[in-house]
Amino acid sequence: MNRQKTRNRWALCLLFVLFTIMARASSQYTIAVQPGEFTIEQALQQARLKRLQGNDDRALIELQPGTYRLSQPIVLRPEDSHITIVAPKGQVVVSGGVQITGWRKKGRLWVADVPLWNGRPLEFRQLWVNGRKAIRARDIPVEAATPGGDPFAQMSRIRSIDKASETIYVPRSAVAKLSHLSSCAAPLEMVLHEMWCVANLRIKNIRIEGDSAAITFHNPESHIHFMHPWPSPMVTPGGEHNSAFFLTGAQQLLDEPGEWHLDVPARKLYYMPLPGENMATADVEAPALQTLLSVEGTPDQPVRGVTLQGITFSYATWLRPSLQGHAPLQAGMYMIEAYKIRPQISRPNGDHKLDNQGWVGRPAAAVSLICAEDVNFDGCTFAHTASTALDYHLYIKGGAVSRCTFSDIGGTAILAGSFGPEGHEAHLPYDPSDRRETCTGLNISDNRIDNAANEDWGCIGIAAGFVRGIRIEHNEISNVSYTGISLGWGWNQQTCAMADNMVRGNYIHHYARHMYDTAAIYTLGSQPHTFIEENVADSIYSPVYVHDPQHWFYLYTDEGSSYITVRNNWTPAEKFLRNANGPGCTWENNGPQVADSIKSRAGIRKR
Repeated sequence: MNRQKTRNRWALCLLFVLFTIMARASSQYTIAVQPGEFTIEQALQQARLKRLQGNDDRALIELQPGTYRLSQPIVLRPEDSHITIVAPKGQVVVSGGVQITGWRKKGRLWVADVPLWNGRPLEFRQLWVNGRKAIRARDIPVEAATPGGDPFAQMSRIRSIDKASETIYVPRSAVAKLSHLSSCAAPLEMVLHEMWCVANLRIKNIRIEGDSAAITFHNPESHIHFMHPWPSPMVTPGGEHNSAFFLTGAQQLLDEPGEWHLDVPARKLYYMPLPGENMATADVEAPALQTLLSVEGTPDQPVRGVTLQGITFSYATWLRPSLQGHAPLQAGMYMIEAYKIRPQISRPNGDHKLDNQGWVGRPAAAVSLICAEDVNFDGCTFAHTASTALDYHLYIKGGAVSRCTFSDIGGTAILAGSFGPEGHEAHLPYDPSDRRETCTGLNISDNRIDNAANEDWGCIGIAAGFVRGIRIEHNEISNVSYTGISLGWGWNQQTCAMADNMVRGNYIHHYARHMYDTAAIYTLGSQPHTFIEENVADSIYSPVYVHDPQHWFYLYTDEGSSYITVRNNWTPAEKFLRNANGPGCTWENNGPQVADSIKSRAGIRKR
């Protein structure tokens, strides 16, 4: 009898302990945030204070419907670990935009004063009118010459280049719209098509020479651009496939409805409305912040266990081209220094001879994560960003991006992993001694990406650099200017940080809108035990201004790609490229013969 009583007491104690643990695990401290009354920053501070007072409950921050306008980025720190921030989907906007009001009619144009922002004149390169991205004044038409066509098909082509004098020669007719042809200062710039990238070159001077015009550019981009060999402006026999370009940024080019121009010194914004637009009631948004949300831990104390759900992140700017120009190497990574090597240098282990060196920087992101563990974005929307939308950068472990929507993205929609620190030469394998630095275990699934890389055409739908154990599955990617998914970095086959990656079940269509030397799925470097499988690639664009119209592919394993299995991917034809691959790459059953069941399963899964 005593034994039975003892058992009962122990059972009651155990139940009490279990109920206590469950109660604590489910306990949640809720903070409601209303736009204009209580900021997200204040909510985070309140949750931190609660913890300092000894309350270890998880915090739930509920954002009420409305627009949360930021004057500085929201920062999530290690003290914000295990917080959930939720919003009713589609009803909460975290915005880096500034509304432009007070429009006055001036001839065919409307003009507004640009406000000071945080005590300085507001400068921007993008503008949205009633949610539509307006066009920065340029020398090509707003609309295509034919219905359904591409207005960029009307770009001019360069005539020749002189690298020694850092000069590009163009037809004189190409600068006809500019009334002042010398001492041109920013923001006038040339956007130059270069195989797999576009360069933004701020114009310093235009000099007429007969039926040509000689254009020179500001530094630092001029020096970098003319020293590096890849990518490079193309000059071909007969000139038919010379690199195309357009000019943008000068008020003289503002001549069509839908275009705008910012006079930075005068703080005046000029806009020519589209038919039916009422500037008295229009919502005109100028982006002021490059980063809206920054998740910032440390290697030893990362931000852990955070979920953001249902939030829309909108109106983020990208200012680098206006300040320093933009000369990218690939995937939007801009060159800090680069030059040609002559004669070429042999490399070990079967790699191509080295003909150039380059060091790259990373573009700005609307949402940026460094030192984060299990940080998730669920059902969020990223829209109207001028550069990268979402960037999982360094010291990333776990986390998921799922059921999110990315639309009207100027650069890459989702960027993951290091592409090497700025001091690391781009052609060398990268394997940091602190393995925590490598992005590992990230899951990117069931996201919709549409209209990405519309500002920097050389960017990607989803781009992953030196990553390990990441899964890119069942996403739908369309209307991207270059490649759908790019996996890997480093033009060599040496062992590095990359391994165990999976790209499966994605549906990629209507890609390569502006660039070639491309594929729906593209890889670089050695990635043992990596699989590209059961994806569907279809409907590539055919831009007429690319220098080599046949140099495009559905699947493309590029230099140094090693130990990658490519299997059971459906494509309309077997148009693939295996360029300078290393050992261990396996291709099995790819092309139009792949089972319909695989084709039907690709893309976003229904839930």
